[in-house]
Amino acid sequence: MARAIRLVCLRCAQPLASALLVLLVAAPAAAHTVGKGLATITVTGQNVQYNLVLALNAAAPPGSDAMQLAQPGPGADYAPLLRAVASRIRVVADAQPCDASPGSITPPSQDGGSVALQLEFACGHNPKDLTIRDDLFDVLGPGYHTIANIQWPGGSEQFVFLPGAREARVSVAEGVTTRGIGSFFLLGIEHILTGYDHLLFLLALALRGGNLWSLLKIITAFTVAHSITLALAALNIVALPERLVEATIALSIAYVAAENLFTRHAVSHRWAVAFIFGLMHGFGFSNVLRELGLPKQGLVWALLNFNLGVEAGQAIAVLIAVPLLMWLRRFRWEPRAVAAISVAVLVVGLTLFVDRAFLGGA
Repeated sequence: MARAIRLVCLRCAQPLASALLVLLVAAPAAAHTVGKGLATITVTGQNVQYNLVLALNAAAPPGSDAMQLAQPGPGADYAPLLRAVASRIRVVADAQPCDASPGSITPPSQDGGSVALQLEFACGHNPKDLTIRDDLFDVLGPGYHTIANIQWPGGSEQFVFLPGAREARVSVAEGVTTRGIGSFFLLGIEHILTGYDHLLFLLALALRGGNLWSLLKIITAFTVAHSITLALAALNIVALPERLVEATIALSIAYVAAENLFTRHAVSHRWAVAFIFGLMHGFGFSNVLRELGLPKQGLVWALLNFNLGVEAGQAIAVLIAVPLLMWLRRFRWEPRAVAAISVAVLVVGLTLFVDRAFLGGA
């Protein structure tokens, strides 16, 4: 019976590896396609000003109405996009809906890739408790999220609107709060689990990671490294060009995959490789927070929760992958499977590197 199972697994290995290769080669098209908007929400007296900078690649996939809302080019009509956004943002002050203005939109410049939308809500009184609801996911797709900085006289709060966290509730009668920072934890989880490049790097590291102790050292080194640079970059202590960061992350994937194929003793120093490249992955993680321009106090809490979310997402990925890799090592054809997967990861890493380093991809 055991022999029959091994024969079946051996016959399945090649088509499984081929299928994985197809999926991984397709991954660059999906990597970094999660759209985002950066919102500044300002409460002044009875009015709430909502300013949203929306990347044009935040549009939903082809076939949806949203794809037609923001097509750059001569004579482009952005009014449908403005109407779609205005219809999906709600502001409620002390249980009373605020009236929205028609709003305005600033088209992108010739070199720009984003539009700026301005909405104003009249609440009729100075609000004490404010509820802001964001349903843009219904237009821009479930991968979209809005990173918001909510400001009022004497205070501010940061919040990430996600499909599972569509409402922000703030007490504008108070000073600076951190209640909404917990949403950055969810953003951290989403960022690592939808970041195909980070997951591929972890997979490549673990493929020849050795025993459980070696794997633990690898994951710990990666965690410590990216936590250091995430903090340094998010606090604006160290800044590197985004193109350099993204290209190096892609190169890290290709390097580890090549090491799996051509270096016999990769395991002995794999934790050091994880640490060195983990430093650059931390800069990649930080781009999400730096773009918002959070105030220092809010940034520290956002940074902590975002990093905890990244670690939680990373733990989920590792808990899924490691048992499968341990199971794979029971079979004699495991080296061939590792080689096939490493080739696929190498192709993806090199493709991403060329795209980001020479073609301007991100």
